[in-house]
Amino acid sequence: MTETAPVPTAPLRARAEIDLGALRANVRTLRARVGDAAVMAVVKADGYGHGALPCARAAVEAGATWLGTATPEEALALRAAGLTQRVLCWLWVPGGPWRQAIEADIDVSVSGMWALDEVTAAARAAGRPARVQLKADTGLGRNGCQPGADWAELVAAALRAEGDGLVRVTGLWSHFACADEPGHPSITAQLTRFREMVAYAEEQGVRPEVRHIANSPATLTLPETHFDLVRPGIAMYGLSPSPELGTPADFGLRPVMTLSASLALVKHVPGGHGVSYGHHYVTPGATTLGLVPLGYGDGIPRHASGAGPVLVDGKWRTAAGRVAMDQFVVDLSGDEPPVGAEAVLFGPGDRGEPTAEDWAAACGTIAYEIVTRIGTRVPRVYVNEEERG
Repeated sequence: MTETAPVPTAPLRARAEIDLGALRANVRTLRARVGDAAVMAVVKADGYGHGALPCARAAVEAGATWLGTATPEEALALRAAGLTQRVLCWLWVPGGPWRQAIEADIDVSVSGMWALDEVTAAARAAGRPARVQLKADTGLGRNGCQPGADWAELVAAALRAEGDGLVRVTGLWSHFACADEPGHPSITAQLTRFREMVAYAEEQGVRPEVRHIANSPATLTLPETHFDLVRPGIAMYGLSPSPELGTPADFGLRPVMTLSASLALVKHVPGGHGVSYGHHYVTPGATTLGLVPLGYGDGIPRHASGAGPVLVDGKWRTAAGRVAMDQFVVDLSGDEPPVGAEAVLFGPGDRGEPTAEDWAAACGTIAYEIVTRIGTRVPRVYVNEEERG
């Protein structure tokens, strides 16, 4: 997982500046929206590309009492780094490190009988009960146990295991399919199904510590879904789950990552000059070109070819031609910024720079993918690491 990098004394080829002060403020904003519900800071995928460990620590400082990961390796890394908060890990495959998770006091998600069988065997081997959360498929059609007979079987087996001292059922949970689409009929349908499945489990004797279904969009816009715990992911990093819901500013959130690079070359070229692979861009007249030393090897989408926006010398430029593995070109329209001048791909927008949402729109994707895919060749430089009094 990405760890804190010192602020450099010399310009870097590229940098992803991570504003931990903004992240803490975002967590506090989210906490204020959810009343008595606890906040789980989701730090999967290396904190959505921001660095799981620094972001987890900052989120805890701001009042998050749970941490969420997808893979067990992510959860175990949090423990190895000394984070003692409750951690839920939800993406398991057969043969996973169940015993290590149990011994590290990690809550593990169970969606089917195979997983319950493996976790109970691991609990016997560890000589201590596993903390288990049962996940219900309320309509997403992804992970989670189907309602009806499957849910009844899983609940009954979990209660037997609890009676045997092998597990403690700590949570009942699910995940929305379309909470980022206001008014989508599946939202009400899933919420109704979740209440029914929770009620059934509790009628059978399950006494969960937490019931939860709210992801970022539900946390922001659906207070009836907050239950005991909310799980903000992308919102914690200051991005909107969907343009249809509103901008980050509409929710009082601030983007945490600013991605920039130093121009590696500025040169004059004549009109009719082909640029990058395939010559999909040809200069319409004499101009200047700037070389941005970032490419798809760093996570810049190749789909941004001819469309990705960049702020250079106070003006928006556009990726000219193909994005290559390590670099792409912008047409500077005759301007001549110095070599080494800053090229800002995205940030909060305060200086007129593009945002991650702008890149998402240019690539036909979502802002989640833009920030999460920024690779390890790009150093994360953390600012506002210390809480200000």
